[in-house]
Amino acid sequence: MESVQRIRYPPFDHTNIDPNSIPITEVIMESNSKPPTPFKIGSDSGWLVEWRELREEDVNLPRIQSVTTTATLPFLMRTRNGWYIEPDPLHSFARKLIAPTVFLLVLSLFLHAIAPALNDVPLLSWLTQGSYQIGPLDYPKLLFVTFPIFILPIIIRIIANSRDINRQNTYINSPLSDPIIELNIGDGWVEILKMEYPEDVSFTAARIQVGVAIPERKTMLNALNRPEGNQPPPGMSTPLPEKRLTGGEEHGTGVGESTPLAVDYSRILLLEPMRVRSRGDLEIGNKLPIRLNGPEERWPGTIYSSVIALHWEIHLHVVWRGMRLRWVSPVIMPQTENTVSIENLPLRAARSEESRE
Repeated sequence: MESVQRIRYPPFDHTNIDPNSIPITEVIMESNSKPPTPFKIGSDSGWLVEWRELREEDVNLPRIQSVTTTATLPFLMRTRNGWYIEPDPLHSFARKLIAPTVFLLVLSLFLHAIAPALNDVPLLSWLTQGSYQIGPLDYPKLLFVTFPIFILPIIIRIIANSRDINRQNTYINSPLSDPIIELNIGDGWVEILKMEYPEDVSFTAARIQVGVAIPERKTMLNALNRPEGNQPPPGMSTPLPEKRLTGGEEHGTGVGESTPLAVDYSRILLLEPMRVRSRGDLEIGNKLPIRLNGPEERWPGTIYSSVIALHWEIHLHVVWRGMRLRWVSPVIMPQTENTVSIENLPLRAARSEESRE
């Protein structure tokens, strides 16, 4: 069966990019499976994910053959299923310090440049004039005040990464078995009927969320009639030559550091954020049954293709050996009967410490 998919997926640094500068990728999707109920999330002038019926004006669009299924795709099962360690809160604190410390360094350089004009200002004249000799070189006095503050975010980030690595090694040495969960899945909501956790695990909260995963790189290249090795699809990067732990970087769809340092293990232990995501309220308490409602705006049900992968999942927050963990598992949400239209595509930061995944 034929349907039309239109997507303008946000790149890694989407906060600094005008959506109109990126063209919309439009394809006719050919599949043996019935397409889902039509939906449109976003707008033609912004970030967009749309799946609709074929129209007469669509005959010239490129044709792509793909499986359309509700079974969770392998790359999502590999990267968004199982136990994950919460990144250290110091990562977020360190990133917030970057802007003020850079401003302080620039200010100190400016004050040093106008030092002769500050002769009548007691404290500033003492700071900006004169230097200390270390070895054969002289260093301005102000540098000894501002430079330690400037490198403070780097030091904090090193400490946070070290603590994350220790937590990951702790888990690797004593991996947890999956919890036993019994769910009742409704129309945009999930009810937890049964929960059994491994020993020493304390449940704290739960929620469900829905998002759109990164499109398949090969399909996007085919849609644009571009060979691999030339210009990458809009919003994607050149694939890295070696296998990496981060899923987006591995496929050339992510740029930069989406997660803190990950330990070499059979799978990723730090959850990579979904750039397009909406979630329900966090439910606290463990008195069963626990009802988890989805986002206020009704989203389409679970559906996957090589271009649009609309993914639902449940997050269970726990504490184990003083560490904050979460168990993530896909949820197959039924399709809606009515067409879904959401005005804005909900975006989140691509870095885990900023998105609060």
